[in-house]
Amino acid sequence: MDKPVCVITYDIGTTGVKTCLFEIGDTIKMVASAMEVYELYVFPDGGVEQKPAEWWSAICSTTHQLLEETGMNPQEIAGLSFCSQMQGLVLVDKAGEPVRDAMSYMDQRARAELEAGLGGGLKIAGANAFKLLKSLYHTGAVAASVKDPVWKYKWVEKNEPETFKKVHKWLDVKEYIICKMTGEFVMTRDSAFASLLYGIREGKQGWSLPICKMLGVNTAHLATIINSTDKAGELTAQAAAELGLSAGTAVFGGGGDASLIGIGAGAVNAGDTHVYSGTSGWVSTVVDKSMVDTSAMIAAIVGAQENNFNYFAELETAGKCLEWVRDHLALDEIDVFLEKIDVTASPEAIYTNLYDYLTQVVDTIPAGSGGVIFTPWLHGNRCPFEDPNARAMFFNISLETGKTELIRSVLEGVCLHMRWFLETQDKKTKTSSTLRFVGGGALSDVTCQILADCTGRTVETVDSPQNAGAVGAAVLIAAGLKRIPSIAQAGRLIPVTKTFAPNVANKAAYDKNYAVYKNLYKDNKKSFAALNG
Repeated sequence: MDKPVCVITYDIGTTGVKTCLFEIGDTIKMVASAMEVYELYVFPDGGVEQKPAEWWSAICSTTHQLLEETGMNPQEIAGLSFCSQMQGLVLVDKAGEPVRDAMSYMDQRARAELEAGLGGGLKIAGANAFKLLKSLYHTGAVAASVKDPVWKYKWVEKNEPETFKKVHKWLDVKEYIICKMTGEFVMTRDSAFASLLYGIREGKQGWSLPICKMLGVNTAHLATIINSTDKAGELTAQAAAELGLSAGTAVFGGGGDASLIGIGAGAVNAGDTHVYSGTSGWVSTVVDKSMVDTSAMIAAIVGAQENNFNYFAELETAGKCLEWVRDHLALDEIDVFLEKIDVTASPEAIYTNLYDYLTQVVDTIPAGSGGVIFTPWLHGNRCPFEDPNARAMFFNISLETGKTELIRSVLEGVCLHMRWFLETQDKKTKTSSTLRFVGGGALSDVTCQILADCTGRTVETVDSPQNAGAVGAAVLIAAGLKRIPSIAQAGRLIPVTKTFAPNVANKAAYDKNYAVYKNLYKDNKKSFAALNG
C-alpha cells in the first residue's frame, strides 16, 4: 500500500454541514470532524429555501476548525469531496453566483406547474399516461411529485421571470459548492438522475433531450455531467484563501447521500444490500440494470458507480421513531438516563445515554415485546405502499404492557418494516443474505441484533456507521486518486467491525408478529383516511 494520504469530505445536510478529515491507507480512518448548522427557511405557501452563502460560510468555518485542531498542513490534503442532500435547485449566473436563494428538496410550491406539465388526458397514478410512460422509457423515472426539481425550475420561470432571465446554469447543492471552489459548472450522474432529466438510454453522460423538450427545460441551463470519482476541478486562489487550504487542491465530484451511504457501508457489488437507519430509513440493493416496481414504490436509481443502480425502498421515519420515544415516552419520567445531564447543553449525550438504556434495559424484554406491535409511520408511508394518511400505532397493548415493552416494540417495528422491504425487493432481484447496517441505529448492538432476528439474516456493522456518507465520499477520492482501481474495491478500505447472527430462538415470535404487522395497514386504511385525509 502507498503512503497514507489525508482528504477532507463535506457532508452537506439539510440543517448543517459535517466536515471530516480522513486518512486513507490500508483502511479509511477518521482523524477529526467539525459541524456547523445553518437555517432552513420555511414559508406559509409551502416554500422551503436555504441561503447558499450560509452553506459556504459553514464549510469555510468547519474547515478552518479542523486545520486548527489537528495542525494539518493544508498542502498535505490530497483531495476534497462531498456527500450531500439532493434535489435542491440552485440557479446561478455566469459568474456562478445564485440569482435567488436555493429551493430545498422539501419545497412544495409548484403544484400548478406540476399539473400543467404532467396533468391532462388519460391518467396513470395521477399523471398523464403518455408523458408518464415516455418519462419511464427515457429516464427510468418520472417527475410526478411537487417536490421534484423540474417543477421548482418551472415555478421560478413562471413566477419570477426577471430572475429567470439571469439564469446561466441549474445546479444542485454540492454542485454549487463545486462551482464556488473551482469555477466549474458540472453535475454528477446521480444528481443528474435526481433531476429526473437524465437519459438512461442516451449513454452514461447524456441529458434526455426528449424529456427536456416535453417538460420545457432549456438545455443550455444544464451543466456538464461527470462521474462521482472524476476530478471536477481545482481550488481557485480565492476559494483556497477563504477555506484556509492550498490553491490547486483537487476537488472531486462526490455524490448524494442516497448514493454514498451504501458505499460507506462497503455494499458496493451487484447483489450487496445495506440497511440505513437515520432520521429516515431504507433498504438498498446494488443492481446492474434499471428496474421499477410501481406497485410497491421501489425504483432503481443511478448512484455513484458506473453501470450500477441502487434498488431503493425508503421509510419516512426510522430513527425519528426512536427520537419520538425519547421525547414523548421515555424522557425522565422513567429515569431513562443512567446519569443526570443537562439535556439542552449536550444533545449527543442524550443519544449516548438512550442507547445505554436500550442495551441495559430493553434487552431484558423477550423478543416480540409481549405481542405489542408498533408501526413506524409517524409521517405517512412511501413503500411498499404509499399513503400520506398512514400513522404510527401501538397495537395489542395489555395490562402487562409497560414502557419498556413499548420502547422495544418501536425498534422491532422499524426492523419488521425493513424485512418487508427485503421481501418486496426479492420479487424483482435477489437481496443479500448478509446485510451491512449503517446510520445512527447501527450504533446500538441491541438494534443490530433485533434487525438480524427480525430479518433472519446476518448483520454486519462498520466503524463510525453514523458517518457512512462521509466515508463514501472519501472512497470516491480514493478511486479518483487511483488508490483503489474502482469503487467496487471499496470493501478493502471498510472492514467489518461487528457481526450479528440471527438468534433462531426468536424466530417464532418475530414470524408471528410480522404476519400481523403486514395486515395492520390494510385493516386500518379506511380509518387512517377518515382521521387524516
